[in-house]
Amino acid sequence: MALYAAAAAVLEGVENRKGSLKGLVYTSSFQNVKPLYALVCETQRYSAVLDAVIASAGLLRAEKKLRPHLAKVLVYELLLGKGFRGGGGRWKPLLGRHQARLKAELARLKVHRGVSRNEDLLEAGSRPGPASQVPRFVRVNTLKTCPDDAVDYFKRKGFSYQGRASSLEDLRALKGKHFFLDPLLPELLVFPAQTDLHEHPLYQAGHLILQDKASCLPAMLLAPPPGSHVIDACAAPGNKTSHLAALLKNQGKIFAFDLDAKRLASMATLLARAGVSCCELAEEDFLAVSPTDTRYARVQYILLDPSCSGSGMLSRQLEEPGAEPPSKERLCALAAFQLRALRHALTFPTVQRLVYSTCSLSQEENEDVVREALQQSSGAFRLAPILPSWPHRGLGTFPGAEHCLRASPTTTLTGGFFIAVIERTDVPSSPSLAEVPAPEPVPSPTLKRRKRRRKTAAHEST
Repeated sequence: MALYAAAAAVLEGVENRKGSLKGLVYTSSFQNVKPLYALVCETQRYSAVLDAVIASAGLLRAEKKLRPHLAKVLVYELLLGKGFRGGGGRWKPLLGRHQARLKAELARLKVHRGVSRNEDLLEAGSRPGPASQVPRFVRVNTLKTCPDDAVDYFKRKGFSYQGRASSLEDLRALKGKHFFLDPLLPELLVFPAQTDLHEHPLYQAGHLILQDKASCLPAMLLAPPPGSHVIDACAAPGNKTSHLAALLKNQGKIFAFDLDAKRLASMATLLARAGVSCCELAEEDFLAVSPTDTRYARVQYILLDPSCSGSGMLSRQLEEPGAEPPSKERLCALAAFQLRALRHALTFPTVQRLVYSTCSLSQEENEDVVREALQQSSGAFRLAPILPSWPHRGLGTFPGAEHCLRASPTTTLTGGFFIAVIERTDVPSSPSLAEVPAPEPVPSPTLKRRKRRRKTAAHEST
């Protein structure tokens, strides 16, 4: 299968220092990068174990045409993964000939090391941490279906619906084919950790969006009503944009900006699959967008999720457990860009509410940026109190920082995240949303290329 060949190519590239694991995944020719990334990360994590089993079983001596990296990927799927996907193609019978020996060598390795679980074979720094226990959150795309219908579908497929979860302990205890409705977001389903739905027909048809709970909070907290005009300042890869469109019910307009043409092209595909018809994509630097442009005269809501260190990303925590934090120099450069973007967003004359979010754990990119932007706004904006029951708040570095939200695998069973909701203190007189004329029909997502007028820090996945 193409998935296994692509995973082997990424592992070979990493070994030959042709790029980072994540970079090689996202520049590969394989279209669905999420299952590829997950497979490569897990294979890499168990690399030493797999090498030992393959050597003991003599697999490469018996199958001389089987390349080492491909053998490692296939043995991971056979012994430690979820079995061969899509039937396994020609690889399933090939590995089947060696299955008994490979399983015996894995069992022998466990006896030799005095362990009973596969995870215990890992070096201490590679063992599953809190990030590996985060449930699989699945947002129901309300542009195409509704939570009740999605729940009924999974029940018909043999899953056991447990109703709305009442606590984090409910989610932490999820196993097997049980699933919950999230206690906070009414369109979010929660499945056990490592549940793989990338090949699920509802996901492929755009009825489901695989999106971490923390990543769903920015759009939910921005809460633009149908008919609103919204700016998504650093939009790719597009999950938050599709969530905004669902909240708008495709009524209104989203202006989505990003500098990376390849990411925008993938985003256009994602939005089309999700049934989004109210979004205009532009390959443009948000810092070069004029706040006085008449196209944005009705923008009252802005979502700013800028490039960041990504230190809270689950994929990064799983790929590099115990990795060193970002350098001070990099944090300073990112924070300077983030502050410029936030200050620029606050200059839009009609903006009433803005969400600033990152998937970073660093104070420099979060509380420090928000504090500085508010100070420079001369009292025109303030932090809005949000979700008082949320257990993880902003660091107490300035008065009001407790209004910000933080998230982490240990405290909220999500990826690492930071969110601040900023609102105008003196809203200028303007027509209420009820008085705004009905929006004109907007075509399906299109990509407009505009001249870049300013260079910014390299745009990363957020």
